[in-house]
Amino acid sequence: MNRIVIVVAAVAAALAPLLVSDQTFLVQTALAAIVVTGLSLFMGYAGQASLGQGAFVAVGGLTVAVGTVTLGVPPVLALVVAPLLAAGAAALVGWPLLRLRGHYLAFGSLAVLLIIQTVMATLPLFGAGVGIFGIPPLSLGGLVVTDQRVYSYLALAGLAVAILVCHNLVRSRFGRGIRALAGSESAAASSGVPVLRSKLTVFAVAGGFAGFAGALGAFFTPYVSQDTYPPFVSFGYVVMAVVGGLGSVWGGVVGTVALSLWLQVLSVLSAAPGMPAAAGPILQYAGYGVVLVLFLLFVPRGIVPTVAGWRRRARPVREVVAAGVS
Repeated sequence: MNRIVIVVAAVAAALAPLLVSDQTFLVQTALAAIVVTGLSLFMGYAGQASLGQGAFVAVGGLTVAVGTVTLGVPPVLALVVAPLLAAGAAALVGWPLLRLRGHYLAFGSLAVLLIIQTVMATLPLFGAGVGIFGIPPLSLGGLVVTDQRVYSYLALAGLAVAILVCHNLVRSRFGRGIRALAGSESAAASSGVPVLRSKLTVFAVAGGFAGFAGALGAFFTPYVSQDTYPPFVSFGYVVMAVVGGLGSVWGGVVGTVALSLWLQVLSVLSAAPGMPAAAGPILQYAGYGVVLVLFLLFVPRGIVPTVAGWRRRARPVREVVAAGVS
């Protein structure tokens, strides 16, 4: 992405928390972008499929909830440990799961999310269907976070780290190996790429991103239950990744922002006078469906790769015009 665009995006992100009074939309969008950035890495660059990324968001949220409320772990320590546990959980379930391919892998990842929801709904340690209340605010020593803007900046900082990690990862020797997986696992294996280990690594990285988002979201809410991580949200992550552009570091961010704004517009419309009470969920489901169909038909590569393609095609024209003028 053009450096000027990156600078503008960074300045806008730094100013955004100062310009809005309610930080909820900004925090939720930034946290979703972190999850989608990891998912785009897994689906776009490694060529895999996942419908249950919310499972690792739940692991991060549960780490914070159980750690701080039940075990008395300091909040900052819980925030640090959460992405590590989520990455470990992704590696653990990925060992058998990533031997599957295509829609089998997608439905297998969804099954992991449903299992976690069942555990949260039955075991008292994880809320037993009621949920875990009273998660303390994030604090370090005697400094307690009471301003929502701090959560906004923490979420944006986490997003910046996720983008940086993905950027360096895909441009490394390991990154070239995982990109080969998207083309052909057999060809990648014959070239010396450790297929299962590479997929496990990417899955663990994506799971760690999701775990951090779930952990910070648990502090921001502050409440978790099985209803906090519905499968519909995990489907939304996939739509955001597709809209932004799979196989693009910035695609997850652009897709998340675009779809979040679209859903916000639909939410405002559903709250208009005269609209039925069920208009909100109906418009949300319809919004996801309409966007996914339109993008698959007319912008199948997603926003970022499509715009990048336009710029590449326009560059020779600009050079020819410049040469003619000179």
